[in-house]
Amino acid sequence: MKDVFLLDADETLLDFCKAERESLVQTLYDHGLPVSDEVCARYHEINDSLWKALERKEITRERLVVKRFELLFEEYGYTADCNAVAEDFFEGISLRGYLFEGAEAFLRRLKERGRVYIVTNGAVYTQKRRFARSGIDVLCDGVFISEEIGVYKPSKGYAEYVEAHIPDYQRNRAVWLGDGLTSDMACAKTVGIDFVLYAPQGAPSDYRGKSVRSYEEFIKLIEALP
Repeated sequence: MKDVFLLDADETLLDFCKAERESLVQTLYDHGLPVSDEVCARYHEINDSLWKALERKEITRERLVVKRFELLFEEYGYTADCNAVAEDFFEGISLRGYLFEGAEAFLRRLKERGRVYIVTNGAVYTQKRRFARSGIDVLCDGVFISEEIGVYKPSKGYAEYVEAHIPDYQRNRAVWLGDGLTSDMACAKTVGIDFVLYAPQGAPSDYRGKSVRSYEEFIKLIEALP
């Protein structure tokens, strides 16, 4: 029986794309910089590629948060203090904790079955404020934020830290739910935890593992897992 639930936060429980876009638009506007759908889409591409580099340990998180704006501004010819922009962007993100529809009810149902923990690669300042604003902090038994721990998903060290800090933990009773194949799935696999991909639009065609399109599907799936 599965009764320890390790849940990714962004794009699994929280609508990070919405928060990111709103904060980016507001930050660029506040700094007198042009904003467009194209710029927002390009920022997202740059940011995603840098996070993948972080997962491969090719860049530090401290460098990432500023470099993404340096690359964006260089590409579009913007002139601004990238450090100041990064700080304002972080502040904006921290004010936006948008739960996906049904996420709160989902967490309450999981709590009825066992214990719930958040496993996230985010920053301590932004994530804790977003969790508080969304209310998921009080619905969980614990939160593991990579920056606070000092290691990031998909590091084996991150997964081992999580396991070591859950009381009476048994690996065969745990299941990890997340939207990231290179972060969540890879991290779960390093220690042999059952993983379920959260993919509302459907899993990639070459993915062969367990996946769900909705919270309801996940509930039904864990009932069938040994």
